[in-house]
Amino acid sequence: MSSSAATGATLSRMDDATRSLVRLSAVLASGSEAEVRGELQRAAKITSPEWIEELLLQTYLFAGFPRALNGMREWRRLSPRPTAASEPEADARRLRELGEATCARVYGSMYDRLRQNIRDLHPLLDDWMIVEGYGKVLSRPALDLGRRELCIVAACAATAQDRQLQSHLHGARNVGVPESVVAEALDSLRDIIADELLSRAVRMWDRIRNDVH
Repeated sequence: MSSSAATGATLSRMDDATRSLVRLSAVLASGSEAEVRGELQRAAKITSPEWIEELLLQTYLFAGFPRALNGMREWRRLSPRPTAASEPEADARRLRELGEATCARVYGSMYDRLRQNIRDLHPLLDDWMIVEGYGKVLSRPALDLGRRELCIVAACAATAQDRQLQSHLHGARNVGVPESVVAEALDSLRDIIADELLSRAVRMWDRIRNDVH
């Protein structure tokens, strides 16, 4: 893998390392421990340890701490020492700024409506979404936002989280992932998630892709 890829270069086409990362995301979110172990072993052969570790770190946002912890435990058997950057955490104000900027990129014209909808659910959920999710986790530089969005799409498709899947399919496009790459990412899940779930995700993407702007 090139050095530019290892540091999270902008995604312009589907490559084997990205495809492996997307598949791993779906398995981390919905697979058994044996399936996680096998997919990690396959990913480790073609995907940079930094990318894998960033995916494992963000998994708690979309699949919960238990699956993130179990995935990281399996990863430590293959990679005993942490590779993800553990730089001092920015202060809350900086994390909020990063989170707002990243979330705005993902949601585009729907950003203001999203913020209001989440505040209506509970103000703390809005705060945690921005500071914790988009600021502290998804703004980390070691993995680019396009690949992060594809991994989120895979996790949501695998767990039938249709509302979030729709948002992040839009999000992948909003942050510049080519439509062909989104389609390839979904197709890469064909032997991982149930046919019904994959068909739903593909139909949803077709509707989004064919929207008139």
